[in-house]
Amino acid sequence: MNWFLLTQLLANGLIVGMLYGVVAMCFVLIYKSTQVVNFAQGEFLVLGAWVCLAMVVKAGLPFYVAFPFTLVFMTIFGILIQTVILRPLIGEPIISIIMVTIALSIIMQSVLNWTFGNSSASFPQIFPVENVSLFGLQVETAYIMSLVLSFFVMALFYAFFQYSKYGLAMRATAYDQQAAQSLGVSVGQVFAMSWAISAVVSGIAGIIIGIVSGVSSSLAVIGIKVFPAVIVGGLDSIVGAIVGGVIIGLLENFAEFVDGQYLQWGNLYTIAPFYVLIIILVIKPYGLFGTRDIERI
Repeated sequence: MNWFLLTQLLANGLIVGMLYGVVAMCFVLIYKSTQVVNFAQGEFLVLGAWVCLAMVVKAGLPFYVAFPFTLVFMTIFGILIQTVILRPLIGEPIISIIMVTIALSIIMQSVLNWTFGNSSASFPQIFPVENVSLFGLQVETAYIMSLVLSFFVMALFYAFFQYSKYGLAMRATAYDQQAAQSLGVSVGQVFAMSWAISAVVSGIAGIIIGIVSGVSSSLAVIGIKVFPAVIVGGLDSIVGAIVGGVIIGLLENFAEFVDGQYLQWGNLYTIAPFYVLIIILVIKPYGLFGTRDIERI
């Protein structure tokens, strides 16, 4: 057994899994506050990556300037999506709102392809060195940035929900919208904030993945790949989203090792997370950390 290759892949899987966990938190954030699964999450990643790339390549801005500008753009975009498209649907059946997010995904795909094209594009070299040696393992500098930003975003989420007025309002809304509104919480404002935070975090993930793999419409697949992480951890658990993301990241890379060294199937890397998704749904339908709902009939 090639232990060095296995260790290298698992290290990459851990870092990518942390990034999956951050994107999975966006799913959970929107679901907890609005009870809606956002199927356009992958397109948010693509949008953030393309906007940052356009600022760097076409506008000639340095990356450290384009990056915060992109986050501001994604904040405004998330608020507009919730205010213009989703707020009028408050009170409608959940399935209707989910179908709207699917339509939003398709529309965003078409607009992004029309605006930026179908071909892949690469960021210019952002960091002085492309790889860093850690404990004898070669890790891409962008992955180190990903790991640092993932921890930063998670710490920010924790502080926001525990200590800020708006974070407490979001927690109250997630627990009981009517009760929160009766206590003076602006539910519409909470919804808009949820979508803005989700868009910003997705933009960060899209930029990081774009630096490593290039920017194209295929980045939207991350939104589908992250979904097993959400289900594994629990659709309403922030901690579960992080744990689920790490599990899926490690599983993907372990499947790649097994497939490359022994099975030679060629697609185990892609399908392994969905096998786990099915198993978890059969054994624990609410996920590892999800809340089990008990309803009287």
